[in-house]
Amino acid sequence: MKAVCWHGANDVRVESVPDPKILNPRDVILKITSTAICGSDLHIYGGYIPTVQPGDIIGHEFMGEVVEVGRGINNLKVGDRVVVPSTIGCGGCYYCQHDMWSLCDNSNPNGWVEEKLFGNITSAIYGYSHAFGGYAGAQAEYVRVPFADVDVVKVPKDIPDEKLLFISDAIPTGYMGAELCDIQPGDTVAVWGCGAVGQFAMISAYMMGAEKVIAIDRFPERLELAKNFAKAEVINYEEVDAGEALREMTGGMGPDACIDAVGLEAHGVGFEDFYDQTKQKLKLETDRPHVLRQMILSCRKGGTLSIMGVYGGFVDKMPFGAAFNKALTFRMGQMHGQKYMHLLLKMILEEKFDPSRVVTHQLPLEQAAHGYDIFQQKKDNCIKVVLKP
Repeated sequence: MKAVCWHGANDVRVESVPDPKILNPRDVILKITSTAICGSDLHIYGGYIPTVQPGDIIGHEFMGEVVEVGRGINNLKVGDRVVVPSTIGCGGCYYCQHDMWSLCDNSNPNGWVEEKLFGNITSAIYGYSHAFGGYAGAQAEYVRVPFADVDVVKVPKDIPDEKLLFISDAIPTGYMGAELCDIQPGDTVAVWGCGAVGQFAMISAYMMGAEKVIAIDRFPERLELAKNFAKAEVINYEEVDAGEALREMTGGMGPDACIDAVGLEAHGVGFEDFYDQTKQKLKLETDRPHVLRQMILSCRKGGTLSIMGVYGGFVDKMPFGAAFNKALTFRMGQMHGQKYMHLLLKMILEEKFDPSRVVTHQLPLEQAAHGYDIFQQKKDNCIKVVLKP
């Protein structure tokens, strides 16, 4: 089969690789019909995620048709159309039983790597390095899905992929980001990053009772989408100081909650951005935490920071004294997809919102390298790329 393989920073290639096989009774083999390039895939593409090896198949946002079923699967059959969450859960451990699926004890066979990095084990993630399990990713023609009896959601066959695909990752990530804010009626929520996750976080914040949502980004097409699709007020941080603008827009208090939908490659302005870019390039800092710093300083006293952008290691120059003295609450984590997928599918079927609005580019799998380039460099007004095997 054909698959997108990583070969180093900014180097992905579509290559012929062996077809996946059933390895365990709870496996299924999926024929991929659509797979997306996620913002966190760019961290791998840029070489910022350790334990990715040349030749690894990447990608974790996908859906398709079941073509082979393990003998332990009773709730799926060949021909079923399904969406699969990016995080892999066993369904039986303490964390899966308590709907904290991305913290699964049993899906990551390389947990010993994470124990050294994080002090404990988390779930595996498709195509997201050997520390996160070493599973083959889904930017391919076929993929093996473990624990398929608990890890997939069946979807109707008469709805376009683009309306359903993002239940796999972007929508539950945004929804969980809003849920972690514990939004109360009348709250103001600020969202850093107007990519797909940020857009879905804004929509979710309104669903949960926010009175005002403010979007922060620097690309006009993303800010325009935030205004028209997510109905947010917007700040272009290259044109105005985002912190000052937020204070002005909230009567001097600051937002009640702040959502980070950017992660470890955050951009800023001036010396701070130069400092982070330089330290990351010299490998003196793994993650650029500009958004985290700005959220800490911007959020109102007693407010909540919800961090859904991916961070992988160590950050520098954090104003933790401000976080402590302002009594801020930090909530974060990889999304618990299995917790939200059925609810989000219901919302989409009820036409509460149209996820396909974030798609700007559909490309054949063979053009994956081009898709990564335009997404990373924000060329051609690219916001979200869907690959078609």
